[in-house]
Amino acid sequence: MSEFRMPSLGADMEAGTLVEWLKQPGDAVRRGDVVAVVDTQKGAIEIEIFEAGVIDKLLVQPGEQVPVGTPLAQIRTDGAGPPAAAPATPSAPPPEAAPATRPEPLAMPRRPPPQEPTGRLRLSPAARRRAAELGVDPAQAVPTGPDGAITLADIERLQALAPVAKVEAPAAAPRRTGFDPEGMRKAIAAAMARSKREIPHYYLSTTIDMTDALEWLERANAARPVAGRLLYGVLLLKATALALREYGELNGFWLDDRFVPGAGIHVGWAISLRAGGLVAPAVHDADQRSLDELMQALRDLVKRARAGGLRSSEMTDPTITVTSLGEQGVEAVQAVIYPPQVAIVGFGRIGERPWVHDGQLAVRRLMTASLAADHRASDGHRGGLLLSAIDRLLQEPDTL
Repeated sequence: MSEFRMPSLGADMEAGTLVEWLKQPGDAVRRGDVVAVVDTQKGAIEIEIFEAGVIDKLLVQPGEQVPVGTPLAQIRTDGAGPPAAAPATPSAPPPEAAPATRPEPLAMPRRPPPQEPTGRLRLSPAARRRAAELGVDPAQAVPTGPDGAITLADIERLQALAPVAKVEAPAAAPRRTGFDPEGMRKAIAAAMARSKREIPHYYLSTTIDMTDALEWLERANAARPVAGRLLYGVLLLKATALALREYGELNGFWLDDRFVPGAGIHVGWAISLRAGGLVAPAVHDADQRSLDELMQALRDLVKRARAGGLRSSEMTDPTITVTSLGEQGVEAVQAVIYPPQVAIVGFGRIGERPWVHDGQLAVRRLMTASLAADHRASDGHRGGLLLSAIDRLLQEPDTL
């Protein structure tokens, strides 16, 4: 028997509110399954489980706020099959678990109907919340999101075109608190104050000639449909990820007074939210993905971040953060490290400026790249080599 606990979804998180259980006692779960939704200061996050087993007991009720590390559920991982099936009556309590060596809380009863079918619907948190507000059955919606996910727009379309699909929402159905701009600002303030207080930052910057990279990108996009075109941000993302293969001391965490290397190169991409604030979810294994795969991943992350559908692994896995503010007209970025990470890379605006190219003065499209790094984990020499590697890789975009 093991325990599934309230995860820490960032250095600034102290507690979370359980919004909804997506699995019930007796349900088998596999690594990576989404089992619950938790509300944090950064919005509703889908929580994944990282071991296989059978849910035995739910220890926290929806609506409860509990500190990070609090047991949320008990998982049977001893290879035993699920408990005997409960009677078909929806109101019947779940089967009792085997006797434990210590008293345990009673399992939470199953949610009242309507219930999702056995193949669980894929809904973004925003879509699930809107369906509850409108009292519509999301199973009647036509999914248009990634991998057959039902989006907020699908729910709105269902409500407008098929009012007969309305069902009475359960009286006790939990509701998400929604995005809290003030709460997010407090969370950002806490994390950044800790960063500047505890992390000895050093800062480096360099100018990168992006002319060849942008010309290559223009040629590549000319042969693509509009929906399949690449943005230059994927070149920055891939070049950073590949450079980190060479300078791994900038890819990881400072924990317990020592550097812990990242298990992979999971780049956190900073995304601004329409209502204010930002999140930086992970693009997993960014160094191993093609540019097309990275473009798809970025589009998906931005869409879900702004709709409130991020997963816990995307919030906890970033081994470094990249922030690109060039589209906002920023010349250069002097960023603050997000603890416990040890580095953040920033990219500014691409603009035409005079530059010596092949021994001649020419007008080139230039960009300032910057690095803020933790002096406990690395030195300026290695940080400078990282920026040089990013520059070198961007001069050969066809190899990314």
